[in-house]
Amino acid sequence: MEKVSKKIELKRSLNRLFRSMDFVSKNFLNNDKLDSKTIQIYWNIYQQLGIAWEFLGLQCEHWDGYKKIRDKKEVCKICGKVKSADEFYYLLTRIGTKKIGKRLTPNSDKTFPSRKKAQICKDTINFHGAEISVDVHNSYKSRLFSKTINIAAERCISVKERKIECNIYDRLISLELNVKGKKTGRKTYGNFPWELRRQDLKNFPVIFDFDEKFRMLGLTILT
Repeated sequence: MEKVSKKIELKRSLNRLFRSMDFVSKNFLNNDKLDSKTIQIYWNIYQQLGIAWEFLGLQCEHWDGYKKIRDKKEVCKICGKVKSADEFYYLLTRIGTKKIGKRLTPNSDKTFPSRKKAQICKDTINFHGAEISVDVHNSYKSRLFSKTINIAAERCISVKERKIECNIYDRLISLELNVKGKKTGRKTYGNFPWELRRQDLKNFPVIFDFDEKFRMLGLTILT
C-alpha cells in the first residue's frame, strides 16, 4: 500500500507541475504582446519549475515503464525523464537509509587502451566526516618502467576516517593505520600471524573472530 500511495501522490504532484509549466509557457512565454523584461521574469519562473521537475523525478521509480518518443528515445510514462539519462542531483532523506546510485561491477572482458576508457564509476562522498570512495573499472593498459602492462578489472571501496584507511577489493581487504611516529621511508613488512614469534605477537593488538571450526569471521583491532 505504501508503494501505491507514493506512486499516486507523485503522479498528482507531477500532473500539477506539468499544468503549471504549460500555463506559463502558453500564456506568457509565447505571448507577443508582453515586453522582453516581463517575458524574462516568466522564463525564470519556468526554469524554476523545471528544477522542481528534476527533484520530483528523483522520487520516481518508473513503475509504469517507458514510452517511445521522437529521436528513438524512451521516456518514463510517469515523470517524463529520458531512460538512462544522467542525473544532476541526488535526493536524500534526512532520516533513514540514504541510497545513492546502484552497485556497479566490471562489465567487460575487453582490455581498454586507457584507464579513462575503462572507467565505469569513480565517485566520493564525505558523509558526516567520513570519506567513502567507489572506484570501478574494466581492465586497461598502463605503462610501468617503460613497459606496457594490463591492469586487472576491479571494484574498490575505500573508507577513510581519522587518517585510517580501509580498502576493500574483490579478493583483498587492506587496512592502513595512522601509527604515531611513523616516518616516511621506513621499511614495512608483512607476515602471516603464524610466521611471527610469540613474543612479537604481543605488539599486535588484534582479536580474531572465528567459529567452532576455526573459520575466520572477522577481526578487531584495538587502537
